[in-house]
Amino acid sequence: MSIRRIVLDVLKPIKGSTIVDLAGKITELEGVDGVNISVTDMDVETMGLMVVIEGPNINFEEVKKALEEDGCAIHSIDEVAAGNKLVEGRKGK
Repeated sequence: MSIRRIVLDVLKPIKGSTIVDLAGKITELEGVDGVNISVTDMDVETMGLMVVIEGPNINFEEVKKALEEDGCAIHSIDEVAAGNKLVEGRKGK
């Protein structure tokens, strides 16, 4: 199965690398064409991130490893698109 898009809810420590650095690290992974990281919430020690990754053949285990090396934890996988074509889901109300 080739994953073409994955949306992750990620918790990242405030200390350490920036989201710019994290985006750069993810885009260097084979099979990744682009990444979008948005801050969804923040407290004193951590920030919540929505990480959207697209590419022709995303290796989830490599993405997970890159995030964990930066001290991040994946809370949930919120969307996955796989196959030969990206299929847009139904938008919420």
